[in-house]
Amino acid sequence: MRSKTCLLLGAIFFVLASPLHAEESLTWLQCVREAKEAHPDLSSALALLQQAEADKRITGGALLPKLSLGVQSEESGTTAAGSSSFLAHSYSLTAQQLLYDGHKTSSQVASSKEAIKGAQYNYNAVSADLRFALRSAFTQLLKAQQLVGLAAEIADRRQKNVRLISLRYQGGREHIGSLRQAEADLAQAEFEVSQARRGLVLAQTTLASALGRDSHNPLRVQGAFRVTDLLVTKPDLAILVKSHPLFQQLDTRSKAARFDLDAAKNAFSPELYLTSSLGKGSVDTLPFKAVDWSAGLTLSVPIYEGGTGRARVTKAMAVLSQQNAQEKSGYLQLFNMLEESWKSFQDARQMVAVKKKFLDAAQERSTIANAQYSNGLITFNDWVIIENNLVSAKKEFLNAGADLLIAEAQWIQAKGEGLDG
Repeated sequence: MRSKTCLLLGAIFFVLASPLHAEESLTWLQCVREAKEAHPDLSSALALLQQAEADKRITGGALLPKLSLGVQSEESGTTAAGSSSFLAHSYSLTAQQLLYDGHKTSSQVASSKEAIKGAQYNYNAVSADLRFALRSAFTQLLKAQQLVGLAAEIADRRQKNVRLISLRYQGGREHIGSLRQAEADLAQAEFEVSQARRGLVLAQTTLASALGRDSHNPLRVQGAFRVTDLLVTKPDLAILVKSHPLFQQLDTRSKAARFDLDAAKNAFSPELYLTSSLGKGSVDTLPFKAVDWSAGLTLSVPIYEGGTGRARVTKAMAVLSQQNAQEKSGYLQLFNMLEESWKSFQDARQMVAVKKKFLDAAQERSTIANAQYSNGLITFNDWVIIENNLVSAKKEFLNAGADLLIAEAQWIQAKGEGLDG
């Protein structure tokens, strides 16, 4: 009786508290849209892309003309008696254009372009990881919502069983052990109701964080345990690996390392600049009556730098070797991840069908067993086993549906598809 009172008070509190914090209902598409706009991980990845673009402009600036303006004004004289001072003004406009440096700068620009591609692939990879986290949180909340209802249904069923066993005990048709077992099953069911409600709050918090929200108000999701990827024939995993953003990012790093090696080797090449200047120096008077100008070529040939140039080449070769090895290692890891994710997805898809058959069978057996137990055709021990099987079958079918959505999300992540996919 005490447990019934606690359940009743808990239900009343839940009903009264609900209007104070109205649940916000979200669909999957609404969650995707919000995460794309608000999640800090995507903002961070976008900032890295913007940095890479800025680095490319900085590096490419060496290929453009350099123009500088200098203006000077100074007064000079001596401290001798009767001496006078002189006020001098001068200005100069200087221009410089790189003509040739052995393609060192152009190689650096090419490396910067690959870095931009790598930053874009990194953004895509972050988007794929975020989609998996968001889909997992969405699925867990969907499961938690249904689990609350299922736990309440099981508790109600356990309560009816207690009343039935109590009447049979009072009538002398059942012993005290059966009644105590039914009461224990009810206590377990009541605990699972409370546990499911706490799990619901946790799932709501997890989804809010996956959306990038600072506040964590009650949420509710709309959906079903159905997959969108209907593919049943295994695709070519090698093609999927090469289109994966993480592999493409590794590939761009290898290409960038090759360009960096070319730039290091070309550092030994002479540098040729076209230079010109325009200006005038004058004493005491402004404006200038005449302008001086000059134009010419400047050639700079590196002769000895203490071995730093060769050290840079050696380092660049080592970096290229490292990137090539990481690209191969990444390919193997991604291939294994795709293989495993495909297997898990297909296993989860078939498991749902299997658990549905178990649930259907458990429901049929429960219906028959209830009638048999009421008529005294089976013992309490046989009846309670069938009841417990039905409870387990309902939970396992719910878990199988949630596992299917998670497995699909892992498969989509393994393919490198993000929030835009």
